[in-house]
Amino acid sequence: MIPQIARARLAAVFAALTVLVSGCGISGLYGVPLPGGPDTGEHPYRVVAYFRDVLDLVPQANVKVNDVAVGKVDRVEAVEVDGAYAAKVTMVVNADAELPENAEAAVRQTSLLGEKFVELRAPLGVRGGPEGAVQPRGKLADGAEIPIERTQRNAEVEEVLGAFSMLINGGGVEQIQSIMQEVNAALSGNETEIKDLLSDLDTFLAGLDSQKNEITRAIEGLNKLSVTLNSNTDQLTTALDGLEPGLAVLHEQRGQLVAMLQALERFAGVATDVVNRSRDDVIADLRALQPVLTELARAGGNLPKSLEMLLTFPFPDNAVDAIKGDYANLDLKISLDLREVLDNLASSQQPLVPAPSLPGAPPTDQLPQLPGLPGLPGLPAPGQPGDPTVPLLPGLPGLPGLPGLGQPQTGQSQNGQPQTGGQQGGGNIFEDLLGLLGGGG
Repeated sequence: MIPQIARARLAAVFAALTVLVSGCGISGLYGVPLPGGPDTGEHPYRVVAYFRDVLDLVPQANVKVNDVAVGKVDRVEAVEVDGAYAAKVTMVVNADAELPENAEAAVRQTSLLGEKFVELRAPLGVRGGPEGAVQPRGKLADGAEIPIERTQRNAEVEEVLGAFSMLINGGGVEQIQSIMQEVNAALSGNETEIKDLLSDLDTFLAGLDSQKNEITRAIEGLNKLSVTLNSNTDQLTTALDGLEPGLAVLHEQRGQLVAMLQALERFAGVATDVVNRSRDDVIADLRALQPVLTELARAGGNLPKSLEMLLTFPFPDNAVDAIKGDYANLDLKISLDLREVLDNLASSQQPLVPAPSLPGAPPTDQLPQLPGLPGLPGLPAPGQPGDPTVPLLPGLPGLPGLPGLGQPQTGQSQNGQPQTGGQQGGGNIFEDLLGLLGGGG
């Protein structure tokens, strides 16, 4: 039997527990600090994080940074975020725990069947997307909020076992078994062919490996081509847009194009027949034309010059330079070279000096001739020195006197008719000069 005093004590304790439970409720028990909990310090700061699911996370759970407890969970509330329910977790963190402003939060558990806790950490650099890693910035202050985009939770043991159960019971295992059975059925009895196939595949892969540099260059060239095409997208679009009307016109004229090609085919047949029938005649004409073309080719250098002369006939082409308006220029070249003078005298057809005209003298062609000098025609023999019948010109220094030019004479023309008076060579001093210069004929 329980003593009376003990009964009174038990009643008092029961009454105290009843008052405590009725005053605080079930949630009030979560506010009771657990022994051995994390040290939040004298001036902790609060951080709020939003999760889509916190599993069975409860207040008084630890808040860790790098697996070191730096705070605890103060409250877990259900709120609405973007039209869906989410969990709002309020945490109390020690002021010595420094975290960046863009910190992340995750719900994890200590072991496979352990308790849940909240991990605060710097950004992992993955959520930034392809534009680059996310770098820590700023400092997490009191009252800061971590949005749902930067929170996550780990997989539960129940979820892992459920997924494994689905895989075993009617999941991918059955399909893997079917695949293996089909592979065995396909390989049975074809071991030799499979071995040859593997050998050929090894040779093929070896060839690819030996040409990997060329393949790499081809891929790089294709990459450059793709970049060039991408940079010219507007021009290609414009070209394709402009090509559409042309294709429409071709489509409309398809019948005419087909008719043209058919007519061209018939024309080709007729032309081939004409060429075949006239082949011998064409060859004969070409052979007959060959001598004419040969002579034209031989006279190719002189033909352009003759055409120039034909256009300026009867004047040569260089006569245009002499005619200046209503007058013409005359270029006269006089050479005083003694060798050229002697050559002109030797090639002249006129006598060097006219024969003297004396009364009763025989014709010039009946006079005795001196033997011709080399390159000079024979000269009529003059009279003896001192003969008064031959008038002499005053002698030049070192030369004997020559008979006078242009004296009156009675001679005989080239046709044998006598002529009287006048002057030899036409009775013109210019003709005498021309004779001396070799211009006579």
